[in-house]
Amino acid sequence: MKILIVSATRFEVEPLIGAMAVLRNAESNFISGAFNGIEIDFLITGVGMVATAYFTGKVLDESYDLAINAGICGSFNKNLEIGDVVNISEDAFSELGAEDDVSFLSLEDMQLPGITKLINRSGALSEVLERLPKVNGITVNTTHGNESSIQKVYDRMHPYVESMEGAAFMFACEQERIPYVQLRAVSNYVEKRNRDAWNIPLAIKNLNEKLVEFISSI
Repeated sequence: MKILIVSATRFEVEPLIGAMAVLRNAESNFISGAFNGIEIDFLITGVGMVATAYFTGKVLDESYDLAINAGICGSFNKNLEIGDVVNISEDAFSELGAEDDVSFLSLEDMQLPGITKLINRSGALSEVLERLPKVNGITVNTTHGNESSIQKVYDRMHPYVESMEGAAFMFACEQERIPYVQLRAVSNYVEKRNRDAWNIPLAIKNLNEKLVEFISSI
């Protein structure tokens, strides 16, 4: 089996990179390794949906049996605890559309072609995924930190989590018809920006532990 792991930043998957039995091009943004007999390539795209879509689409091909988007996220829902790892099965480009005064018009509203929502129909790949919360997310250029804008996007889309790359990764995988998973750990709640309430180290620790467990199960 051969897996591509896509992450916006290296530090989000650094523990897993360090666990590789074999490592090549360790200082580059495209790192190759092996874990439990599985070939694993790490693609570090940089932050944001444009970079993620471009670099994932450039690298992804039929040689991969599975692609994994791994990273941290913010949660709109406090039923999720800081550090929880989630399986994002639906994602959307929440900003793709137009403003009509105080209303938001989607591409569908304007009868314009394009993809705004993606649903992962790859199916369960292991019991590890089945045990994780399956949630919907939104992908944004600007993470939310204003009470008014948070309420507006929540009322319109009811997302559990948000990231800056997820839907772009899913879009690339859908175009290449490669099975994929988006795994993210909650580092903070989506609220007025409060870095003191974030716990990025815990999120990264839990994410990488779950990645090891998932990869070991397939």
